Amino acid sequence: MTPDRWTLALEAGELSLPAGPVLVLRAQGDADYTGLGDVTCVQGFAPDHDRLAARGLTVTPDLPEAEAIAAALVHIVKAKAGTLASIAEALAALRPGGLLMVDGQKEEGIEAILKVLKAVFAVDGVMSKAHGKLIWLTRPDGLPDAVMGWMPEPHETEDGYMTVPGGFSADGPDRGSELLVALVPEIKGRVADLGAGWGYVAGEILSEQPGIDTLDLIEADHAMLEAAAANIDDPRARFHWADVTRFQPEGLYDVIVSNPPFHTGRRADPALGRAFIAAAARMLSPRGRFFMVANRHLPYEDALKAGFGTGRLLGELEGYKIYEAAKPKR
Repeated sequence: MTPDRWTLALEAGELSLPAGPVLVLRAQGDADYTGLGDVTCVQGFAPDHDRLAARGLTVTPDLPEAEAIAAALVHIVKAKAGTLASIAEALAALRPGGLLMVDGQKEEGIEAILKVLKAVFAVDGVMSKAHGKLIWLTRPDGLPDAVMGWMPEPHETEDGYMTVPGGFSADGPDRGSELLVALVPEIKGRVADLGAGWGYVAGEILSEQPGIDTLDLIEADHAMLEAAAANIDDPRARFHWADVTRFQPEGLYDVIVSNPPFHTGRRADPALGRAFIAAAARMLSPRGRFFMVANRHLPYEDALKAGFGTGRLLGELEGYKIYEAAKPKR
């Protein structure tokens, strides 16, 4: 296994850490942080959070209120706005003279981040390795005005929902979710929304479906789930920060709805959608029904046939397919 870039930079003497605690923002579940010393990992994505905790690392979903942070490592994400927001948070947490490190792959956009940082700061060093870069710089006494512009601003949709800046569908509900809400028929009983995001699908369905007893919103992204909890005040809603593929409900559901994710970083990964389909089949009662929307080109038909005894296409509109499946296979 190739060492991480920060490990290589430290071992080569190109990079040295100041004494004191270290924050790792958007910490990765399988990364090696042992060379960084006293590390607190910040990770709001449940699968990575759980892997870090299982390894015995200190991990929290939100940026802790810490003082005198000596160094911070930021892993970039595919959304440039999300990366810059994390960099701004790291800089605000760092003490003057502290070390900021930013790491990422070329395919994730590290070159664009380097360009932004060079326009604002004096960059101390860059290590290129394994199709990516590690960038580091010293935090100045005063932060440039441009950094404040990287801080996320709340956005409210026309329907009154608050979204998560830099997250999925940050400008408003995506068309697939709107179509799913429009085509789901009357449903009753115990319902779940797998990958609930900031709550649009669940919120709209709750407002339209009086026969629902409870609706569990299951979402791996902590910030998304916090937004959903702020957006939905219906007493039937229950919020679960969890990995959908591992979540164990209190009881089987009568109905599950989902607009599953299909990207890992910048790459399309249909395996995520197939895992959501398998999870839905596992969580449904024998008479339960599953409603899902997906981009037309994604190959989910075989997974639906493998997980369910019956199914039909409710609609094929505007580049999306909306499915109904029933008779889950155990």
